[in-house]
Amino acid sequence: MAGGSGVRMGGPLPKQFLDLGGRSVLHVTIEKFAAAEPDIKVVTVLPEAHVPLWKEYCLRKNVVVPQTVVKGGISRFHSVRNGLAKVPDGALVAIHDGVRPLLSEDMINRMFSMAEDVPSLIPVIPSTDTIRALTRTVRPDGSVAFDPVPGPAPDRSVLFRVQTPQIFHSELIKKAYRQAYDLSFTDDASVAERDGMELAFTEGESLNIKITTPADLALARAVISMKNTVE
Repeated sequence: MAGGSGVRMGGPLPKQFLDLGGRSVLHVTIEKFAAAEPDIKVVTVLPEAHVPLWKEYCLRKNVVVPQTVVKGGISRFHSVRNGLAKVPDGALVAIHDGVRPLLSEDMINRMFSMAEDVPSLIPVIPSTDTIRALTRTVRPDGSVAFDPVPGPAPDRSVLFRVQTPQIFHSELIKKAYRQAYDLSFTDDASVAERDGMELAFTEGESLNIKITTPADLALARAVISMKNTVE
């Protein structure tokens, strides 16, 4: 999934096309999956306006991983549905954020192995921060106010942060994505759960961050640089 515009990054290019150690973020992500599962079939979902850019990049950088390139939709939900149209039944499909390039090959292998025996598999990591429920209001002068939501603070011992890849049996997740879009769908697991699918969870990785802000990109570049130095 690389269909987003990346407006929070603030640059001229969506974040999936930004440089990460000499390759684009999306390139690093795709090659991580190809290295872990050499026979994998990749479906790359992109903003329609950037499909030519990606094709030119793949030629210039000699990206040899075979891909089916699909145009994204008006929301992530619609983009995923477009991508799933290219996935056959009887397969395991990993839906992954193209801007999460730092996951390990071990995590990918482990999750595909575990996913054979469950209808869905979702990686999570514990929340290490105290969580507060607040409402955010922008005042007329542009300043921001935070107001507490009544009730006790959530117990962080039972709160986990959800990551990708989220892996499903393809015929089940394609069925789930045939339901009507709802604003409460925040990830593929929420779509699957609404359709009655049982969710299974496994431990994710702390470095499997989603690159959303310049600070995230700086951290990812530092990690890649450190790994290259060690190797």
